[in-house]
Amino acid sequence: MTRLREHGLRMTPQRRAIVSEVMRAQGHISPAQMARTIQGEMPGVNASTIYRTLTLLEEVGVLQHSHLESGAEYHKTEEAQHVHLTCSRCGRDDALSLREADKLGSLIHAHHGFVADLTHFAITGLCADCAEP
Repeated sequence: MTRLREHGLRMTPQRRAIVSEVMRAQGHISPAQMARTIQGEMPGVNASTIYRTLTLLEEVGVLQHSHLESGAEYHKTEEAQHVHLTCSRCGRDDALSLREADKLGSLIHAHHGFVADLTHFAITGLCADCAEP
């Protein structure tokens, strides 16, 4: 809430409820689930208010988002230091540390000169169980 105020943004009751829910959240923050939770507590809150507030929280450095097969999800910035590995068959989600992902980033850079932000998306494929013949 302090970061939003520092950026000159008003703390409406709706924003206060959304920020409180974000701070309580553990792990992935699904915008759709967040909307259901907030609207359950405050039925008059429009889903667009929730999505805009999540975007604002990302702009001020509180959240980061990544694109998963199920859509965009957020993490608290301090918890976002990993790459998602998502099984396209069973939906299992695993994490690759940034240290491990840096090797992939280095390979991409060496071959293409491209500096990849690997935290912004999920790598999809088959988990070990689904890949077994």
